Amino acid sequence: MIQGPDGRYIVGTVKVGEKGQIVIPKDARDLLGLSPGDTLLVLVDTTQGIALVDNERFQHFARSILDAPEAAD
Repeated sequence: MIQGPDGRYIVGTVKVGEKGQIVIPKDARDLLGLSPGDTLLVLVDTTQGIALVDNERFQHFARSILDAPEAAD
């Protein structure tokens, strides 16, 4: 595992299996506190790739945006 700035890490590589499945490296699961049965949101950018986001963290982020007061023009 390689630690970069601002809580970013390179934790390894994965292979896509015949059924399209991947295994999230243990270091990544440990860093994010992921457990079997957790739900992840899959985000896709056709030019940059795939991102997996913890569903609860994303919901919290989305709620904070929706609950934020609108900026005055």
